[in-house]
This record gives sequence, C-alpha cells and structure tokens, in this order.
Amino acid sequence: MGMDGARFLLYTVILCVTVMVCYWRAMDCGFVFDDVSAIVDNKDLRPRTPIGNLFLNDFWGTPMHLERSHKSYRPLCVLTFRFNYLLSELAPMSYHLLNVLLHAVVCVMYMRVCNMFLDEVPSFLAALMFAVHPIHTEAVTGVVGRAEALSSIFFLASLMTYASCTGYHRRTNWGPLVWTICLVTIAMLCKEQGITVIGVCVVYELFVAQRALFKDLWSILLGIMQGKPALPEWLWGSIIRSAVLVGSTLFLLVARIKVMGAQLPVFTKFDNPASVSPTPARQLTYNYLLPINFWLLLFPSDLCCDWTMGTIAVLTSIADPRNLVTVLFWACLVKVVHTSLVRQGRLNRAIIMSLALMVLPFIPASNLFFPVGFVVAERILYTPSMGFCMLVAAGMDVLMKNKKLPKALLTVLLGGLLVSHGLKTYIRNIDWTSEYTLFRSALKVNKQNAKLWNNVGHALEKEEKWEEALGYFQKAASVQPDDIGAHQNVGRTLKTLQRFDEAEQAFLAAKNLFPPVIKGRSYQARVAPSHLNVFLNLASLYSRDNSRLLEADELLRTATEMRPDYVQGWINRGDIMMKLKRHQDAIFVYETALKYEPDNADVHYNLGVVNMELGNKPRALKYFDEAIKHDPDHWQSLYNTAVMIQEERLKDKWPVAIERFQFLMKKDANDSKAPFSYAMLSMDMGDFIAAEKYFKIAIKNDPTFKSALFNIALMLTNNMNRPLDAIPYVTTLLEHYPDHLKGHMLLGELNVNHLKNLDKAQECFQKVIAAEPHNVEAQHNLCVVHVERGDLIQAEKCLTFVHELSPKEEYIVRHLNIVRSKLNDAIRQRQAELAAQQAADKGKGQGSDAAQGQGAPPGQGSPQDQGSPQGQKSSQDQGQGSQSKPKAHHGDKNV
Repeated sequence: MGMDGARFLLYTVILCVTVMVCYWRAMDCGFVFDDVSAIVDNKDLRPRTPIGNLFLNDFWGTPMHLERSHKSYRPLCVLTFRFNYLLSELAPMSYHLLNVLLHAVVCVMYMRVCNMFLDEVPSFLAALMFAVHPIHTEAVTGVVGRAEALSSIFFLASLMTYASCTGYHRRTNWGPLVWTICLVTIAMLCKEQGITVIGVCVVYELFVAQRALFKDLWSILLGIMQGKPALPEWLWGSIIRSAVLVGSTLFLLVARIKVMGAQLPVFTKFDNPASVSPTPARQLTYNYLLPINFWLLLFPSDLCCDWTMGTIAVLTSIADPRNLVTVLFWACLVKVVHTSLVRQGRLNRAIIMSLALMVLPFIPASNLFFPVGFVVAERILYTPSMGFCMLVAAGMDVLMKNKKLPKALLTVLLGGLLVSHGLKTYIRNIDWTSEYTLFRSALKVNKQNAKLWNNVGHALEKEEKWEEALGYFQKAASVQPDDIGAHQNVGRTLKTLQRFDEAEQAFLAAKNLFPPVIKGRSYQARVAPSHLNVFLNLASLYSRDNSRLLEADELLRTATEMRPDYVQGWINRGDIMMKLKRHQDAIFVYETALKYEPDNADVHYNLGVVNMELGNKPRALKYFDEAIKHDPDHWQSLYNTAVMIQEERLKDKWPVAIERFQFLMKKDANDSKAPFSYAMLSMDMGDFIAAEKYFKIAIKNDPTFKSALFNIALMLTNNMNRPLDAIPYVTTLLEHYPDHLKGHMLLGELNVNHLKNLDKAQECFQKVIAAEPHNVEAQHNLCVVHVERGDLIQAEKCLTFVHELSPKEEYIVRHLNIVRSKLNDAIRQRQAELAAQQAADKGKGQGSDAAQGQGAPPGQGSPQDQGSPQGQKSSQDQGQGSQSKPKAHHGDKNV
C-alpha cells in the first residue's frame, strides 16, 4: 500500500539527515584514486573544451576510437563534473557534496520503488539500510562513483514510469512506455549498466503486473512446441510491450557498439588475472567471484578500494575447496528463485523483484559474458544492493509478523545492524580523505595486491618521501615479481635519489618481463601503454649521457614498434632527435605522432619548438596556436606565443599577448615567468607604471629572479628617473648572483652618477674587468671614475687604452678629446701660473722705479696684461662647455 504525504515527507527527512550524517566526512576528502584521471586530468571538464567532445570521448577524456580507451561511455556523468568545475574548478568539496545529495535522492526514489512491492515500514527500512550500507562508500565518496548514483536515479525512474504503462490484463499506455525508453537511454549515458533496467521491466511485466507463475509460462511454451500457437489475450499485450523494450535495448546496444568502434577494451592479467587464464580456471574463478560479491553485501567488514591483481587467487583446479562456496551459492540462489516463481503473492513478487534488481544490474560486471578491468569493484554493487536491501527488508517484515518471535529483540537487532553499518560508513569516509589513507587502509585488508603497495608509494612520492616510497615499491615487486609497473616504480625512485646504476638495473628487470619482440606482429593486445613507460624511463636515463643518445633512441624505437599508437614514445624520440641536432628527423617523428593523435597539444608544441630552433618563427607561432586550439590551457604554448609576440615586437598582436599573460597569471598566481614577460611587454609599450607592477609581482613570487631584478633596476634608472629606487634591486641581484656582470656595471654607474661613491664604483668596474679584460664598457667607466677624481693623466691613459681596444666607438673618441682638452687646459694654466710667478719674482728684483720706467700709465699695465690670459681661459671654458662631460656608460635592458 502507498504512503500518505505526511509520512512520506517524514521518511524523506529522516533518510536525507541519515545520509548527511553518514557522509559528513566526505566533505573533507580530496580527489583520490580514479578521481585524478576522471577529474583532475580530464580536459573535457574545462569550459574551453567544446561540449561535443563529451560525446566523442570516454569517461576519462580519451577519444573512444583509440585502442587505449577504456570504452566507458558516460557523457552525461562527465557533464555533471563539468558543472562542478564551472562552480569551483578543482576544489573537491562541491564534487563530494553533489555526490552525497544524489545518494539522498536515490534513497528517496528507492523507497518509492520498494513501496510498489512492500508495505510502508519495510519500504522505509529497505531505503534506510540502503542509505547507510558501507558498500556504497566508494560510489558516494569516490567522485567517479557519481556514475552509479546518476544511473540509478534514471534506472528507478524508468521502472516507476514503466509501471504506469502496464497493469493486470490491461492495454498498453504508450506515453509512459516511450518515456521509459527515453529514461533508459539517459541511464545508459550515465553508466552502461543503466540499460539493464529493461530486463527488470520485463520481469516486472510478467511476474508482477500480469502475476504469471512459472508453470503458466511453461505450459504456454509447451503448447507452442506442440503446435498450439494460440496465446492468451493478456500475454499478447505483454509480448508487445516486452518486444518494444527488447527492441529498444538491441538498438541501444548497437549504438553503444558503434560508439566503441566495435572494439572491446583491452585489459591485462594485472587488471583481471582470470580473464587470461585457461579453461576451466577462468570459469571457476568467475563463478567464485559471485559469492564473494554477495558476501560483501551481507558482511561489509573488510572493504578495499582495489581488488585487482593477486587479491583473489585464480582457482586453477576443480579440486580447489573454494568451489564448495560457489556450489552452495548457486544452490541457494536456485532454491530462492524456484520458491518465488511457483507461488503467487505480494511477498513472492517482492522476492522476484529483489532478485531481478540484485542480479540483472550485476550481469555487465560479472565477467560471464565479457571480461572487465577488475576482479571485484565495490562501487558496481551500488545498484544491485537495492535488491539485496529489499530482500532483507522483506525477510525482516516476515519475521516481525511472526507472533512467535520477540519483536523487541528483532527491533534491537535491526537497530544494531543499522547503527553498525552507519558507523562503518562514517569511518570508511575517513579512509577516503587522501590517497595515502585510502591505500594504507586497503593494505590492512589485502597485502597480496601489488597495486596497493605501488599506490601507497605513489602517495608518498607526492610528499617527496622518496626513501619510504622506495620501500613500498620494492615490496610491490616482491609480492608480484612479474609486475612490470612495480619494477618501473623502483627504477624511477632510484633515479630521483640519483642512484643511477641501481635505477638502470631496475628498469632492465622490468624490460626483461616483456614478451620478445616479433617483427611484423602487433603488440596492441598484449602490452599495456603504461608498461611501455619502462622503455621511456630507461631511455630518459640513458639520455643523460650524450654518448648514449642512440641507445635511448633504439629503446624508444622498440616501444613504438610494439605499439605504433604509443604517442609518448614518439614524443620522446623527437626529443632525442633534438638533442642530436637532427631537426628534420625530429619533425618527421612528431608528425608521425600526430597521425595517431592529431589533437595532441604537446606534439604541436614540440613542432613549434623545432621550428623556433630552425629560425622559422612564423611557423613556430602557427604550431603553438594549434596546440592552444586543442588545449586552451596549454601553459607552454600560451607563454611562448605571448613571449614571441613581445620579443618580435608584433604590435598588432600585443592585445593577444596581454590576454594570454593575464590568463597565465590568473591560472597560477605563484608563477613568476608570466608577470616578468608581461612587464617586458609593458616596457615595450611605454607603460612603465604597469611594467614596475608586474616586475614586482615576479620578484614577489621569486625573490631571486635574476632578470626581473636587473630589468626593474635598469628601468627605474633609465626610464623612470628614479635611480635611488633601483639600488635595492641591484643590490639584491648581486647578493644572489655575485658574478652578474651587468649588475656590477649598473651598480657602478649608480655609484658614479648618483651616490658619488667612487671607490665602490671602481670596485664594481674592476670586477667586470677581472672577468672580461676586453670589456670596453667597463674599461671606459673605470676611466670615468678617474675623471671624477680629477686624475686627468690617469684618465687620459685609460681612455687611450680603451680607444685602442675599440677604435671605432665614437663616444670613446669624444670623451678622450674632452679629457685631453682638459689636460691641455690644465697644462697651459699651469704654464701661465709659472710664467706669472717668474715675472713677479723678476719684478721684485728690479724695484718699483724700474717697473714704472716702462712708460706705461700707472694702474693700466696690469689689467691689460691680464686681459688676454683671462679671455683665453674664458674661451676655453665655453668651448669645453659645448662638449659632454664623460659619464659612466651601461647597457640596454636584458631579459
């Protein structure tokens, strides 16, 4: 019987509050495990990526047509991730909050569905159990688990909508039936298993709506086989509705296969060991996994985020005692199915629907029809657990109605179950706080999974705890000796620790685990792309030594022969060609990479770099722009194009450069390169106020930024007439870079022209000369110091030497002439003073009468004699004034 509005509202509030309490700690969790690939690294979330890409790429942002794609097609789920990115970019809380809200919605809808088969209280009980079940933590707290909740919402909506288009011996209501197909399609676009609701609807049609028994259907089938094709009228309606459902299912499956490119995803033995095991090991293991999954629903104590690799050993023999568990599981399942199909009644219909909800959504993950990329995955039990919870609630309802059983005890047991599950869920959310806590908790459950040891190591790597990480990687290699990834991780960490010889041995150990190279044979189905990174890492190690570059190239050549679509191998081969200065070969290699990934921004960027080195800057700019077209956030391309516009003084493109610098600064507020280059562009534009602002931002982010410190000091001196403000910057520059010669030149010039500290200036210029004895500018400035001191003889010698070093420099000739002129003036003045002194001495010897005996009128002879020398001196001062005084000389701005 249905719920009235008030009780439904009360139950809804209780469910929502329960969900929020159990998953409150999810708000503190970051992006962990698969979230990194699906959220952080997925360019389909970025606003600049066309929405249409979501329908061309898989769940992880990889084009569906590529062999390395996982073929998981969930564009509507990715669309919700994109919505979160629009709200908060990569702040994880909004992603987790939406997941929790969706789980609450599923719980309320699930309660409504349960009420179609159970009474009010058992329906609420089933929904409450579903809300707190610990198995759901991965689907709710793990952001990628959103696909489960979204798909379940439309799964349940499809079932409820279908229920309104049929009924006991009723005609078809076509409107709801069409809506059902639409909702199924949406569920499938959220996650693939959404399509299984079609099977649930067919079960509902036959055993609930039409209340058929197995014996009724069996007798009809026998009649057809005996030549009595007449069908009951009620069955025709069911057949038509079921045919429409099945036909739409087939259409959706064909469309899904077409989207996949008619290819199944490729998994390795490390993802699912049973998938590559021979018969009967493969079948025995697949069947054994069924009770394992049921046990996780029944007793969710030991939960683990990763059940791949050696978590569950392959059953290699029929004699394996674990097969008894499989037999027992199938026996119980067959008994329950038989019991529910031979009787009619509300309880039997509830059991049938419970089994349908538990079994049918699980089929795509069961490995029974096609292999999947995991052994067990807790999140895929999200929808099947609906059937389990309904089954438990139906059983509890039967027990409660049994008057022989104490209801108080049953209530206490039920309360204990709900509370223990809720506490387990709350605590389990804490495990998902970070990758380190998640994988450490998993190792408590399973120590035979090398992937878990590797992932703890990766988490420690992110914290730069290299020695600890190395221990976990080595443990992974010992747990699974044939795990290529574990040996590769050991090698990478040893390389980081600069233990290069040991790193090489670890990489070689990983390389030796590959199957032998067979010419002409494709390795696409045998080698995982991530494993090929062994060749890349070993090549990187070899390329440290220029004498081993050809060895490195040979390794990368082997990798690309094993998998021609291994784009990272082509990219690294191109880098080797660049180191070998074989630019045309590099272009060929990068263009080959583009054949496999035409939209790879890194390859376009590398082609731009090659063309820059070849001096073809317009073509380089074209490739950088192409990289930005495919990845609007491609940092290197955005930065390089903006810098090229600045350096080449492409004034018509200055607005583009400004826009890109501003975007880069917004994207990374702690970056120093973008604000520095923006400051240089502002100088070119004559906006020195803006240039000063951005130089200061660059220096704030990197207080030792050499070029920023020098250029702001130079600008303050030359362009803004604030030389004293420049001194702290050039002083800081020389504290960090005592060999910065242009810095010493600038500080020397400031000491000569503004601080008048000639000793300090001389010290600065002499440091430059000590490093570069033929530095004309420094030698000249040292001459200026002699001029300022008044040592014209030394200045003249100095300038003569500088003139010999650089005879064509006009300013040196001019300054030399000035000094020589001053020196001549000084000599003449000195000679005049000596002559005057001699005349005075001679006059004293002849007496005053003799002086007057010259016949000159008294008082006139002296001014007349002095007039000519004074006039001559005055003339020399004026002549000297028309020339510039020698000053310390410094260079232009420097990047």
